[in-house]
Amino acid sequence: MTRLLILLAFIAAFGLPPAPTAADQRFARLTEPGIVAVMRHALAPGSGDSASFTLDDCATQRNLDARGREQAREIGKAIRTAGVTVDRVLTSQWCRCRDTARLLDLGPVEDLPALNSFFRNPARADGQTADLRQFLLHLPPGETVILVTHYVNIRALTGRGVASGEVVLLKIGSDRTISAVDEILIEHMR
Repeated sequence: MTRLLILLAFIAAFGLPPAPTAADQRFARLTEPGIVAVMRHALAPGSGDSASFTLDDCATQRNLDARGREQAREIGKAIRTAGVTVDRVLTSQWCRCRDTARLLDLGPVEDLPALNSFFRNPARADGQTADLRQFLLHLPPGETVILVTHYVNIRALTGRGVASGEVVLLKIGSDRTISAVDEILIEHMR
């Protein structure tokens, strides 16, 4: 018992990191060749955007709330805890996606219009999904990439629905297939 207390005191004094969680370990798959992460933006209350939506005006959009901002930070922390170094973070141009991407704190954030939502314009779904597929198929081998987008985009690409902040790990096959191999959800509980 005394040894356990000494060990706990040592850990507290020197701030050793906690053991990796199951999510942290699953994020380690990002270091495998051909694995890419696509995620839905973190928690942003509501559905869709207002009729007055303007891409360059966050005040007209549905935005992250405090829980969503914390959720994005926790996802980024889990990826870093897994020992993953991210080469590129690409995002939709919607504010909730850009904010999620920045709050992950995994590196510089780049816009990728193929990740923009087509919720209000479903006629764009096929062409935009084809553009995203081409982007994924032409990623340099070994590049670690995180994509931040919307429910409709992930559903069109993978056939799966996702929760806010959910990450889908995709395998880009040498046969030009793209398949979902894992899903990771870190929900902010506070």
